[in-house]
Amino acid sequence: MVAELAVLYSPQFLEHDTGQYHPENAGRLKAVVSALKAASWADHLDWREPTPPSQRDVLPLVLQLHNPKYIEALQHLVAQGGGHIDGDTPVSARSYEVALLAVSAWLDGVDYVLKTGSSAFVLARPPGHHAERDYGMGFCLFSNCAIAAHYALSQPGIQRVAILDWDVHHGNGTQHLVQSNPNIAFCSLHQSPCYPGTGAVSERGMHNNVLNVPMPPGSVGADYLARFEAEVMPFLQQFQPDLLIVSAGYDANQADPLANISLQPRDYGLFTQYCLKLTSKILFGLEGGYDYAALSQSVLATLEARLMA
Repeated sequence: MVAELAVLYSPQFLEHDTGQYHPENAGRLKAVVSALKAASWADHLDWREPTPPSQRDVLPLVLQLHNPKYIEALQHLVAQGGGHIDGDTPVSARSYEVALLAVSAWLDGVDYVLKTGSSAFVLARPPGHHAERDYGMGFCLFSNCAIAAHYALSQPGIQRVAILDWDVHHGNGTQHLVQSNPNIAFCSLHQSPCYPGTGAVSERGMHNNVLNVPMPPGSVGADYLARFEAEVMPFLQQFQPDLLIVSAGYDANQADPLANISLQPRDYGLFTQYCLKLTSKILFGLEGGYDYAALSQSVLATLEARLMA
């Protein structure tokens, strides 16, 4: 068993208020925290508060990938008490600061993984893989994963970073913000057809560094594992990443209300075992997952597979 695994979490992530009936709500993190603290291996988790954004250069890193005009518009919206970026993406008075803290947590996760050679899980919200350069969308404000990948490349000894996105929705924002960099590979397994309508097989990136694996509605774990064997693993192994970042969305669960894939929580443990064939240096970061029980059990399966490796 791995000696310890870091969990980056802050109660401040609960302060991004999306409203009582929004699927991406604070209850998601509360459920996961409760499940992790009740796990039989809970004493192997190293709970860490993210670095306050004022204590590290978070905003400049955000501005490297996001349009300053979008940042200004978001700041203006939250200063008025909140509102909607689009029909799916509400923000509240604290959302901007909480989103910066989420980015900081992903950066802390990179630092931890590179320092220890172990893994970390970023238990943060708002999620990020739909956020585009010029606007947030799909519950996402900043592209946490893409920012973390670019940041990792600035660290000593890191030449190549791979991203695996197993959220049920295609990570359009992440792909668009990394596909021009030959030192970042992006691979996504996602339901198709489904929101946001991107992620076709023909999208290969500017350096053949993108692999999209659309999955038909109703796909089960065995279908995913077959694609891991035939496509995902060869693509990532050929790239030989120094760091693997997983956009860990859990909305491909059969119990999840927002899509139509039929995975079970245990399947994410199997995905994690595949990841470990690439490298022990893995940063997992939460994206989607809207059924509390399925989400919690899937995170447990992910971390247990990593701890038991």
